[in-house]
Amino acid sequence: MISIYVYVLDTMADWEIGYVTAELHSRRFFRADAPEVTVRTAGVSKEPVRTMGGLTVVPDCTVGDIVADTSSVLLLPGANTWDDPKHGAAVKKAAEQLAAGGTVCAICGATVALARAGLFEHRRHTSNGAGFLEMVCPGYKGNDCYADEPSVADGNLITAGAAGALAWARQIIAHLGVFRPDTLEAWHAYFSTGDARHFFTLMQTLPGAQGNM
Repeated sequence: MISIYVYVLDTMADWEIGYVTAELHSRRFFRADAPEVTVRTAGVSKEPVRTMGGLTVVPDCTVGDIVADTSSVLLLPGANTWDDPKHGAAVKKAAEQLAAGGTVCAICGATVALARAGLFEHRRHTSNGAGFLEMVCPGYKGNDCYADEPSVADGNLITAGAAGALAWARQIIAHLGVFRPDTLEAWHAYFSTGDARHFFTLMQTLPGAQGNM
């Protein structure tokens, strides 16, 4: 069982988690023998939060309920409110996750929070562009590990910039191994280009498709 926890907070960037949460929850493109996956929202409390898109989300649990281990995944979306000290609990949980061998996936503003906590000093990572983390994090010391790419995976840490949601989702799905490699390739090709040929290729990779081996 893989337990996915999406940290939700006020002003959360709705679009940044859309690709990955939809695929992990729906299982529509999972390989036949994929492990069971649960997707839950976690907040600093169980009080409702309001996303950047104006949607109200009521957390399923709190950050304190998350057990840091190799079977859990913590997704940290961007938001304009990461500077609020109350989100320190989520950053602390991310550090615990990494130390326990669990997976942490951060995008946009969440990368700033992790950078400020020193979690990028020895791990390859990315954010919203070269020079961005130095600008917003005076104590940032991870420049030697920065990669100017849409999304970067370094073991159990997967990061992305604000425009890297699709690439981020691809790397998370690949890390979890819930798609067949050819399914993932066709999925990413279709959603990144809109070319219908990739959609039909994607359909042919799914369990039960004619000619699917």
